[in-house]
Amino acid sequence: MRKTGLETSSLARVVRASAVRRASFFMVRRTACFVALVCAFAGSGAAQSRATYTNPALAGDYPDPSVIRVGQDYWAAATSSEWAPEFPILHSRDLVNWRVAGAVFQKRPAWSIGNYWAPEISEDRGRFYVYYTAKKKDGPLCVAVATARRPQGPYTDHGPLVCQEVGSIDGFPIRDENGQRYLLWKEDGNSKSVPTPIWAQRLSPDGTRLVGEKQELIRNDQAWEKHATLPYGDLVEGAAVVRRGGWFYMFYSGNFCCARECNYQIGVARSRKLLGPWEKNPANPIMRGNDEFKCPGHGTIVADPRGRDYLMYHAMDAKDFVYVGRQAMLDQIEWGANGWPTINNGRGPSARAAAPHGTGERNAEHYFFDDFTSLKLQPGWQWPQSNEPVMRTESARGGRLVLSPAVEQTTNPVGAIVARLTTVGDYEATTVIDTRGMRRGALAGLSAYGDAENALGAVVDGRNIILWRREKNEQKMVATVTDAVKSPLVYLRMTADDGRRYRFAVSEDGNRWRNVGDEMDGEYLPPWDRGVRVALTSGGAAGAAGKFESFRIAPTRTRRAARGE
Repeated sequence: MRKTGLETSSLARVVRASAVRRASFFMVRRTACFVALVCAFAGSGAAQSRATYTNPALAGDYPDPSVIRVGQDYWAAATSSEWAPEFPILHSRDLVNWRVAGAVFQKRPAWSIGNYWAPEISEDRGRFYVYYTAKKKDGPLCVAVATARRPQGPYTDHGPLVCQEVGSIDGFPIRDENGQRYLLWKEDGNSKSVPTPIWAQRLSPDGTRLVGEKQELIRNDQAWEKHATLPYGDLVEGAAVVRRGGWFYMFYSGNFCCARECNYQIGVARSRKLLGPWEKNPANPIMRGNDEFKCPGHGTIVADPRGRDYLMYHAMDAKDFVYVGRQAMLDQIEWGANGWPTINNGRGPSARAAAPHGTGERNAEHYFFDDFTSLKLQPGWQWPQSNEPVMRTESARGGRLVLSPAVEQTTNPVGAIVARLTTVGDYEATTVIDTRGMRRGALAGLSAYGDAENALGAVVDGRNIILWRREKNEQKMVATVTDAVKSPLVYLRMTADDGRRYRFAVSEDGNRWRNVGDEMDGEYLPPWDRGVRVALTSGGAAGAAGKFESFRIAPTRTRRAARGE
């Protein structure tokens, strides 16, 4: 039976035994990962009996999360930015253990070209809606909508509802005090250094068009909403409204969301009527960063079956910061006697809290393994939305991924990219590459990938191992280890420290490793709005086809250890 046992073979027996070696390596690693998972994340039996979770509730780059409850199930969506498939859909039964269930779009909507931000998932009268942001071809940012009969889809796109000259983003649907359904959104004035009003306009009965006239609700007019140095950081955005006790409460974000300069914070306003007048909380902001997490903001409210309200939002880990990206957080909303809400007593994002459903957090998203034995890629794999590679899994051959660049990317050394997001800054990623039949000039490898212009990695050309880096679209070969490939199957390993320091190693059997080159600095990798991914790469020549037998990623440092727990 394939992928069982443990043995080391000679080249004469490599076709049969290499698969055994490869699987044994990953079985051992997966066992170690499971033990680490139980010990490091689950904690002691006493901790389990208290049923707590640690933030982030969903680790990884999941900005602008929105969430709804449908019966006993929770469904969430998040920004995908320049990655496809657009807008991951996530499922949970307890708000703290999540899995990727699919995506809103498998291919980007034909009218759009990028900036896939802020999907707001909602339900109205048995129909599911995702109001989302995207950039129109030869046009501005728009708020658009897609609908489905089930929260997990499939979704049908209905195109843009509003595309103002300076851009329209962050759509949110809500019914007013008379039952009329409205769409709220932000006019993206900060991109032009002008105000950023939050608008409201009535929706058509089917929720796919705007009718009537828009009306301004609030705008950026308080000191905390303005970044100290960035003119485009003066804003309010990400409005999410909930009705409670005869009041509409608008949770919104102010200041700059992203990158190293971020200073995102959360405020709240309230009104008796949806169209106002709105009163901002004198205690704003009700949430700002702390020593554990930076730049919290842009979330939505969901109630559990007991009627307790929770805010799901994003923030960046203070240590892993921009390298992992904006991660999905969860905190309970407390309602004071004065009618205003607070979160974690104003101390910023919580590090640990009581689990909403009494279920301990498993942190399964930190560990991932794929031997490509399924008929298609597992949910959670991503690729650049403007450069979809040619890929297929070959389960009949014992499991492998065949990855090739699109025709226009043939000569690009990393023309084909398929990636997984990271969950901590310290991790180890390993892949097994089958070099048999590689074409002359073809390359296959492993990469720390920011975007098409900023990445680094190691590739195999059939005989040699080559380290490379690309910064501001300038490609450089850093080191070459000649005649390093001694076996048809090549194990490549990338180890990350603090999210920005990378080391590569090669092995013939997954047990004995040789370092390749020196440590590489990846501080330049993160785009302004995304974390770094771990990517499998292929390219370099016409007909290039990287053949990957397996892929694994696991943390080398737990979040609890980093906190000294």
